[in-house]
Amino acid sequence: MQDPWTINVIWWITAVELPAMAGLFWISWRGRRDADDAINDARHEFETGLAYLRESLAAYKLEVAKSYASIPYLKEVERRLTAHLLRIENKLDGAPRPGHGGPS
Repeated sequence: MQDPWTINVIWWITAVELPAMAGLFWISWRGRRDADDAINDARHEFETGLAYLRESLAAYKLEVAKSYASIPYLKEVERRLTAHLLRIENKLDGAPRPGHGGPS
């Protein structure tokens, strides 16, 4: 005949420990699966956001290239402004100054 203590230990292992270990294994496996799913979702969101950011940057670069003036155009504007300023300076140099013998 078996010792009652041995029967209690076998019963405890069968009734409590095995289901508890199975539950812990299931919780661990489920947590790992959920973590992998979350990582995959985050990776997808990151890649989608990065693609959108790259498209936006390319569109902005195109808009900047279209809307800003070119260097030859800026040089032409500078040449015209310089010519106007020189004409104004020449007119001011030739005009009599008040209090220097000219009409008051």
